[in-house]
Formats: sequence, C-alpha cells, structure tokens
Amino acid sequence: MSTEPGIAPPRKGIRKVLGRIVVDTRPLKIPAYRRLWSSTAVTAVGSQLTAVAVPKQVFDLTGSSAYVGLTGLVALIPLLVFGLYGGAVADAVDRRKLLLVTNAGVAVTSALLWLQAFAGVGSVWLVLVLLGVNQAFFAINMPTRGAVVARLVPAELLPSANALSTTMATFGAVFGPLLAGALIPLLGLSTLYLIDVVALTVTLLAVWRLPAIPPLNGPSRRAGVSDVIDGFKYLATQKILLASFVADIIAMVAGMPRALIPEMAERTFGDPPGGGPALGWLYAALPAGAMLIGLFSGWLTRVHRQGVAVVVAICAWGAAVAAFGLAHSLWLAVVFMALAGAADMVSAVYRMAILQVATTDEMRGRLQGVFTVVVAGGPRIADLTHGWGAAAVGTSAAATGGGLLVIVLVLASMLLLPAFWRYRAPTG
Repeated sequence: MSTEPGIAPPRKGIRKVLGRIVVDTRPLKIPAYRRLWSSTAVTAVGSQLTAVAVPKQVFDLTGSSAYVGLTGLVALIPLLVFGLYGGAVADAVDRRKLLLVTNAGVAVTSALLWLQAFAGVGSVWLVLVLLGVNQAFFAINMPTRGAVVARLVPAELLPSANALSTTMATFGAVFGPLLAGALIPLLGLSTLYLIDVVALTVTLLAVWRLPAIPPLNGPSRRAGVSDVIDGFKYLATQKILLASFVADIIAMVAGMPRALIPEMAERTFGDPPGGGPALGWLYAALPAGAMLIGLFSGWLTRVHRQGVAVVVAICAWGAAVAAFGLAHSLWLAVVFMALAGAADMVSAVYRMAILQVATTDEMRGRLQGVFTVVVAGGPRIADLTHGWGAAAVGTSAAATGGGLLVIVLVLASMLLLPAFWRYRAPTG
C-alpha cells in the first residue's frame, strides 16, 4: 500500500500516538529497575489483602469499630518514627541489603499474622503488636526503595519510573480489597495473610538479584538521631523540596475527604446501614482515577516545568474534591473522586521526581523518609479534621470547603516560595 510522501503509514502513526499517551515503559529496559518494579507488582495486591484482613480480624474479635480505628493509630506511629529513622539508615548502608532485611521483616510478621489467625489465638492485642512491627519494617523499606530508584534510573526517566511504580500500587489499591472480599468467604481470612507471605517471598528473590547499592559518600556507617536532624536541616535550606512537601501537606490535610465516605455513602447516596455499593465505589474511585492516569502517563515525561505541573494538579485535586462535596448523584460523585485521584497521581509522580533529582545522594534516603511520613501522615490527620468538620457543618460543606481551601492555600504558598513555580526538570 502506498502513502503520500511525508505521511506515516496508519499503523506507524497509531503506534506513535499511543507511544505519546500510554505509560512510558522505557525504565523497564533497565534490568535492575525491572527487578525492583516486578517486586512491587507482585506485592501490590498481596499487601492490600493484609490491609483488609487486619481490620476485619480486629472487628471480628471485638465487634467494635473503635478497635478498628485503633489499627490506624498503631500503624501510624511506626510510620512516623521509623519512616524518618529508616531514611537515615538508607543513607548510611548498602540499600540493597537494607531492602532485603526489611522485606524479610515484613514477610516474617505477615507469616506470624497468618499463624495466629490460622491457629485461632483470638488475641486482638497480638494482632495489633504484629501490625505495629510489620509497619515498622515497612516504614524503613519505603524510603529505601524510593532512594534506590534514583540510583537505577537516569534523571530524565524518573517521572516514567515513578508513574510505573505508582500505577502498580494503585492497581493493588483498587483490586486488592475486591479480591479480599471475594476470597474471605471461600478460603477464610487467614489465607489472605498467607497469600501476602508468598508474594513477599517472591519479592525477596527479586531484591536479591539487585546490584549492591552502597553509599556514594563512603563506606557504611551507623545512623543516629543526629542524621535525622541533619536531614531536616538540609530540607530547611532547599526551597524547592520544602515547597513540594508544603504543597502535599496542604492537599492531603485540607482536601482528603476519606473520613466522610461512610456517612455520605449512607446519608447522601442511600446505602443501607450495614454498608452497600456506594461505599465500595467511593473508596475505589480515588485509586481507580490514579491508576487510569498511570496507564496513560506517557505524556508526563515530556513536561519539564514540573513545579507548575504540581501546582496545577493540586488545584485540580482541590476543585474535584469541592465538586464531590456538592454532588448528589452517586455516579457524579464517583467521577469527581476519580478525577481527584488522577490529579493526585500527576502531583505524586512529579513530586517524587523532584525529590529524587533535587536531593543529593547522601541525603536522598532521609528526604524519602520525610516523604513517607508526609504521604502516610497527611491523610490520617485529614481523617481527624474532616471528621470534626463534618460533625460541625455537615459532610457536604466539609468536603467542598476543604477542596476550595486547598486551592487558596497552595496558591498562597507559591507566593511565599516562588522558586518552586519556576522549577524545571533537568534535561539530557
């Protein structure tokens, strides 16, 4: 078949267009990153099975939502403490070895969770203690994994690598809970823990095959509290990084409406008191929107004004959350929540890339630790503020007011930290 000069054949043209839109898979051509990403892919669903199994088992043992709420606090404290300290450790030792140790720790505690559930021990406090230890290992693992990516992938491909990793995590957040709900009646709750253990074992094998990743600034050393403090001192001098964290805190604390979903599902969208489809759809919408933008994230790598991109994405997040608060149709609310998730995904990809590029290697683990604390702690603070706000002014006003406040505060923060708005990603 002939074509006009200068006009690409239809199939090549289609491939070119898709290459600009669909998720950029070039980082997967790097063997070490491919192994790390494959370990994330394996555990994405498995970790979500445990995330569902723990609160479900706690409720089965106690019949109390207050105890279920306690699981959030038990998980948060290790994340805050060990997320910061873990980042300091990641800057002091071979990061591959640290990934092996922490992945093994998560696997062992997951195995113990399976054992106590399978044996029918029936102690809620044992479950909470094992959850706390599990999250301590997880809190050290996360900043280490983020710091490793910047050593395996060139700077120009970091947005694509982050999109690949985050897309897989959101895949687990969408389908993990759905799979858990289907498996519990068939195989029992303890099996969820066991599946996670198998997935973590596969992850260990993938991490084992990574190359050594020692500190660039010298041989391994001990990490102490002074190293954590040095990380905060470093952050205080880096306006670009500081603005990135401030923007995310604003978006999550002022705008995350997660705590409003149970009440809105029942009182606004008509779910029965015991729960119904609205609850599931609203919880799934945020990660579904993030996953969708991740699958079509090929264009992200071509945006160089990453500071502007983060600000625009966070404003879009605030606008979508505000619209969600005003929605009286379930499907309209789900659409707005999905749009919010998509905007958050864009913001997260660029914020991770900025952090990985703008931080020196000897500080990268510590700043990844701060990133972990902000990402994990912000939504939990939002649960508290939005819950109190809804009790005072209602869920609609709390969600809409929070979304609008995000826009106002993030724009105000750019007036105080204008260097972030001007930030451009390095090229070449």
